[in-house]
Amino acid sequence: MKKIASIVAIATLLLSCNTPTTDKTDTKQEQLAVIGTWKLISGTLIDKVKGDTVVTDYTKGKSFIKILNGTHFAFLNHDLNKGKGKDSAFSAGGGRYSLVGDQYTEMLEYCNDREWENNSFSFTLTVQNDTFVQKGIEKIDSIGVNRLNIEKYVRVK
Repeated sequence: MKKIASIVAIATLLLSCNTPTTDKTDTKQEQLAVIGTWKLISGTLIDKVKGDTVVTDYTKGKSFIKILNGTHFAFLNHDLNKGKGKDSAFSAGGGRYSLVGDQYTEMLEYCNDREWENNSFSFTLTVQNDTFVQKGIEKIDSIGVNRLNIEKYVRVK
């Protein structure tokens, strides 16, 4: 009788260890899909107040990358003219992020444009093969920013 009780206890223990945790597994898979270095190829900003639209081709004259690990993101952007000329630019920032389903939220802790720091921005994220697109509202009332931001990235190999 003790032998049967032991077998039942062991079987119960083994079965409970294999209970699927769909939410955690799905989130982990989604997170693994975005971890890495990504090159921005296009960005579209649509001002929600003025209605102005600006489309930027990041394959010409600029380079912008985003790096994601398991908990943090960072971005770096600069012109390809080594800071010379009318289009010279450099920006960088980063912080923590969360990803739940297709909802990606950046908590910007560091930014060369300091007025952007300590703000959170939520995006809908789609990842397909070596491309990801993030789309969401960037709103900072104190500096008059209220815009839809759509960014398309390709994975850096």
